[in-house]
Amino acid sequence: MKQPTPIVYFHSIKPGKYVAVWPVFVFEDVRSELAVRVSIDPVYMMSGKVDSTNLLDSSKQKDKICIRKYIWVSIKQRLHQAIFREYVLEAYDTRCTLCNLQHIELLEAAHIIPDSEIEGEPIVPNGLSLCRIHHAAYDSDIIGITPDYQVKVREDILIEKDGPMLKYGLQAMEGSKIILPRHKPDYPNRDRLDRRYKRFLSV
Repeated sequence: MKQPTPIVYFHSIKPGKYVAVWPVFVFEDVRSELAVRVSIDPVYMMSGKVDSTNLLDSSKQKDKICIRKYIWVSIKQRLHQAIFREYVLEAYDTRCTLCNLQHIELLEAAHIIPDSEIEGEPIVPNGLSLCRIHHAAYDSDIIGITPDYQVKVREDILIEKDGPMLKYGLQAMEGSKIILPRHKPDYPNRDRLDRRYKRFLSV
C-alpha cells in the first residue's frame, strides 16, 4: 500500500476457477475487518478520491473520471466474459457445438443475441460453445442456426470454391444439427435463435 506495489487479484467464478485481474493496488487497510480495499486504477491511487461535488471544476478531474470508468468497464467485461465462457463450455461438455472440436484453448462462448443488445444476457441459453473459426463465421452471418437447431450456410459461401477449410469447415456444416448440451434447461433458447436467424436471412 505504501509503495504502491501492483498485485494480482484472483476473482473466483466457481470452485477451483479464477480470473486473474491485474494490476490492482491496495489503497486502504481495514484492520477491523482483517481486509484491504483495492483499486484497479493507478490514477485513483495517485490522485486520491475525487469529490463528486467538484467534478466540473477541472478538465483534468473529468479526464481522470473517464479513465477510471474506462478501466472499470474493461475489467468488468473481462470478468463477465470469463464467467460466461466457463458455464457455456461446461454445458456443452467443452466442445464446439458445430464440429465437436474439444480443444478448450480453441473454444469460445458465442452470444446468440449480442452482448450489446438488451436481451444479450450472459446466460447459457443465450450462448453457444463454438471453436474460433465457427464463432467468427456465426458472428459474420456466414453460418446461421435455425430455431430447430439446424445449421445453415450462406448461399454465396456454398457456391464458393476454395481450400479444404471452406469445404469441410463451413460448407459441410450445411443441414447438420448442432450438438446440444446435456441438460435441457441449457439448450439454446429457440426465440433467441429465431431472432438471430432472421438477421442471418436478411444478409
